[in-house]
Amino acid sequence: MNDRLTKKRMSPETETNGTENSGLQGAALIADHVKRLPAKPGVYRMIGENSGVLYVGKAKNLKNRVSSYAKPTGHSNRIMRMISETQAMEFVVTGTETEALLLEANLIKQLKPRYNVILRDDKSFPFILVAEDHEAPQILKHRGARKRTGEYFGPFASAGAVNRTLNTLQKAFLLRSCSDSVYDGRTRPCLLHQIKRCAAPCVNLINTEDYRELVDEAKTFLSGDNQTVQKTLSVQMESASEQMDFERAAVLRDRIRALSYVQGAQDINPSGITEADIFAVHSENRQSCVQVFFFRAGQNWGNHAFFPKHDKDDDPDVILDAFIAQFYDSREAPASILVSHTPPQQDLLSEALTLRSGRKVEIHQPKRGEKLGVVKAATMNAREALSRRMAESASQQRSLRQLADILGLETPPKRIEVYDNSHIQGTNAVGAMIVSGPEGYVKNQYRKFNIKTESLTPGDDYGMMREVLTRRFARLVKEETAERPDLVIIDGGKGQLNIALDALKEVGINPDTDGIMVIGVAKGRRETETGEKRIDRTMGAIGEQVILPGREPFTLSPRDPGLFVLQKLRDEAHRFAIGAHRAKRKKDIGTNPLDGIPGIGGKRKRALLNHFGSAKEIARAKAQDLQAVEGISAALADRIYDFFHAN
Repeated sequence: MNDRLTKKRMSPETETNGTENSGLQGAALIADHVKRLPAKPGVYRMIGENSGVLYVGKAKNLKNRVSSYAKPTGHSNRIMRMISETQAMEFVVTGTETEALLLEANLIKQLKPRYNVILRDDKSFPFILVAEDHEAPQILKHRGARKRTGEYFGPFASAGAVNRTLNTLQKAFLLRSCSDSVYDGRTRPCLLHQIKRCAAPCVNLINTEDYRELVDEAKTFLSGDNQTVQKTLSVQMESASEQMDFERAAVLRDRIRALSYVQGAQDINPSGITEADIFAVHSENRQSCVQVFFFRAGQNWGNHAFFPKHDKDDDPDVILDAFIAQFYDSREAPASILVSHTPPQQDLLSEALTLRSGRKVEIHQPKRGEKLGVVKAATMNAREALSRRMAESASQQRSLRQLADILGLETPPKRIEVYDNSHIQGTNAVGAMIVSGPEGYVKNQYRKFNIKTESLTPGDDYGMMREVLTRRFARLVKEETAERPDLVIIDGGKGQLNIALDALKEVGINPDTDGIMVIGVAKGRRETETGEKRIDRTMGAIGEQVILPGREPFTLSPRDPGLFVLQKLRDEAHRFAIGAHRAKRKKDIGTNPLDGIPGIGGKRKRALLNHFGSAKEIARAKAQDLQAVEGISAALADRIYDFFHAN
């Protein structure tokens, strides 16, 4: 979201753009701006060298707040350093302090200023969606914008938590999970019906009214009214038993068992918490972890650990204050938020979240009872997660030092990019980039590249690597603010390395002068009794061969401490590339060729498949044979025939 859209969304009254004042910097520049600032709520930005944003803050009174930075005393070393680096300022005046708080959180997430507390892992959480844009509603996992018609339940802390719940809900409510195209093309029940996880509305084994009843029961359960659903099913089971309908009674029994499992498998289910998010922060050795627990419908739907970036002197309550504001910038807040430390702006935060969500949102630090126990459990999890993080970080630092020693680098690399390709005989070709740094893998910066060059020979690894690196580094050159890697690792030998170096030079990057080391990593080689050199594909049996520009390749022995580092990086690139390739291949496999023909909807598709048996036979059919299918006119038969015989 650019600044203009941000300002429009928050409806600021006016905007005051602070320009660079010739000859002024630091406190003098700030004092000069104060003369023209209004005594109104708003947001200010402190700009440093190369137009980089140093800090984003909000104020109830801009003039008073900004003037405090112009004073020569009373600041911490961190604030003094920030003031001295300030070369320009920008301001946005808002109608209320609440609007200023929301705009501040939005700008911090967008601009990531150096001196602010920053929520670094801003992933979207998955939801369960009961989609109602079809005659037979579908239940599925959903992540991202809520554009599809239906009801959303969540958030869940992880995809695994959603999948486990969905798996059990299918047993309990027998709702379909297949896509609309698969549903429309079914002629007989699928395997999910055979294992009693779907009522098979696709082939009318359940009528519309009864299926809608199942949907309503699922929505009632996910809304938190568990007891009503279970009592209803129990009454139905007893009624079926009395009528000697033991088969239906057994189905209802299995559904009740599934519901009991869902309610009992959520780890902690406090009776006093129906809908709430729990935030607990633990700080140690200048680092912090914020643990977030999600409670919905009276059930614990999982937890997630965050490690926000902040100044070493920030107190836990200040960290939590900034974290909560950013956390809910793009998410809907529940009615209740429980915290381990009271945020300094507790009332203002509550007012802002109430304004955003359109309902009352309360922030509370419990002092006793069941809720305090849950907050303590979250705090313990935050402490344990931070301990693991610090141990992993120390191990990663050792690994980077070992890697620097192997490659002859003066300092450990801060950003490593590893590239790999994946395909099957050239089909569904995908390039992949993973990123690693001092704190481990940076997964939100992983990238996959669908190979687009049509002139490539299928299976041309050199050509695919050239395309991937050209696209990646051309964008890096264009976006001057993008992070540059210190080390680029190419999965391959001398040929792939030379291609990589050529690709970088084509886009204007000289690895020698730009401080980017490019290396290749290949499987170790061994000589047979006849003197022939063969690649040893046994992981680590002979070691890894490292190829550096202008130097003879060398092999790391299985006991070399740097071998494990390179193998981990290469294996992670393999995993990500193969996963991207499989996802693309799965998507292609699941695509029905008939979906691309205008005028062919679900009804005609089903009629064609019933008549010919498969899309392959439809493609072989003549136009006059296609006309024999009900609903296929002569013009439509010609269109179908032309679609399959365009070449």
